[in-house]
This record gives sequence, structure tokens and C-alpha cells, in this order.
Amino acid sequence: MKRRSENIKKKRKSGIDWLQIGFSLLILVIWQVVVVIRDVPEFILPSPVRVIEELIGSWQILLDHTLVTVTEAFLGLLASIVLGSVIGLAMGYFKTFRRMVYPLFVITQTVPLFVLAPLFILWFGFGILPKIIVVFMVCFFPIAVTFAQGLVRSDSGMDDLLKVMGASRWKIFRISRIPQALPYFFSGLKIAATYGIVGAVLAEWVGAQKGLGVFMTRAMKSFRTGALFADVFIIVLLSLVLYKIVEWVEQMVCKDMSNGGNIV
Repeated sequence: MKRRSENIKKKRKSGIDWLQIGFSLLILVIWQVVVVIRDVPEFILPSPVRVIEELIGSWQILLDHTLVTVTEAFLGLLASIVLGSVIGLAMGYFKTFRRMVYPLFVITQTVPLFVLAPLFILWFGFGILPKIIVVFMVCFFPIAVTFAQGLVRSDSGMDDLLKVMGASRWKIFRISRIPQALPYFFSGLKIAATYGIVGAVLAEWVGAQKGLGVFMTRAMKSFRTGALFADVFIIVLLSLVLYKIVEWVEQMVCKDMSNGGNIV
């Protein structure tokens, strides 16, 4: 057990998990070998080498589309963090408010975004605002709900101790419950970060002039499967980068806690 904990600490200090990298490379090698040996047509399944060639050959176009999608995802995620934190805090502090709004939040998650996205375009036009709203709809729920759950499930023993010391309800909430709920908040933020780029791409499918979603639809219609996979690779990469940024911020904020919210 001691040796395992030391290995985990070494891995966190180095910041590189070679097991994950090695497994990913193995999958790419198997993919390349299968495509070459089976002589799979490119329009069905391009090889990793062909995808890299598309990334290099179309890097300027992909960069232009990527900047648009990143802007939409960043603004939507930022809005969801601000409002999600405020609403989550209110739900954790006011039980009546939580009972009123929580069912509404659940209902919003049951409505398909393919239905909402066209409505947002009809209401707000074809600009960037509908895309930001879609990203917000995707990211808001996990942030607000997990933060509220963390506030509700905090250690009641600390609350009782602070009450004995004469602390007010808000002071107990601020000193005890909010710090204990931070791992919950960052767990929801990690989920939101991985969904942010996907939400922006989904909104671009419905109506946009630029963005990775637009590039994806054009690549599908022209049967450029290699370009399609290159687009997907960028989406995955951006989502991983956002996730790692949130994870790094979490480790800085929650560094005094046992595991900082990490699951491995």
C-alpha cells in the first residue's frame, strides 16, 4: 500500500502517465496495421497517417474554424461557471429555493438540444449568441447541481462545532460548507469542460458560417473522411486540454485536501 501511494505521488509530480500514453499509441498502431492489411478504403476508415496528413494539409482552415469554436465554448463555459456557482450556492443555502428550481433544471436536461438549438437561432439570429446559449445549457447543470450537492452533504459535525462557538449561519456556510464543497464543484466543472466544445460543435451543426461543426458537416457531405477524423481529433484534443486546465486549477485550490478530487 505504501509503495502504491509513493508511485501515485511520483506520477502526479511528473505530470505524465506513461501507461495512458503507451495504451493510446498501441491503439493507433493497431488501427494503422488493420487499415493497411485489410486495405480499407479511405472514405470508410482513414489510417492515422492519413489523418495526420489532413491535419498538416488543412491546418490553416482548421485553425480558423477552431478559433471560432473555442471562443463560443469559452464564453458559454464562463457564463455557466458564474451562474452555476451562484445558483448552486443559493440551492445549497436555501432549501426552499432548491426545492423550487431543481425539478426545472432536471426538465431542461430532458429536452434534446437538437430541438432547442434551432429555436435559439430563430430567436437570436445566426450570430455567436445562440452557440453560447447552447454551451451554457450543456455546462450549467453539472456545475450547479454538483456544487449544491456538495454544500448539502458537507460535514454536519463542523457545523455543530461552529454553532457552539457562536458563529452565524452564513459564517458557518462560508467557513465550513463552501470549502468542503469545492471538490464537488470541480467534479461538475470537469464534466462541463468536456461537454463545452461538443456543445459548441452541436450548435454549429444547426446554423453557422464557421466553426469545427461547420467543417465537419462539409467534410461529411464531400466524403472526406480523413478531414472528418482530423476535425474530431481537434475536438477531442481541445476537450482534453480544457479538462486538464480544470484539473490543474483544482489541484491548486484543493491542494490541502486528501486527493483533490482525482479518481486515479
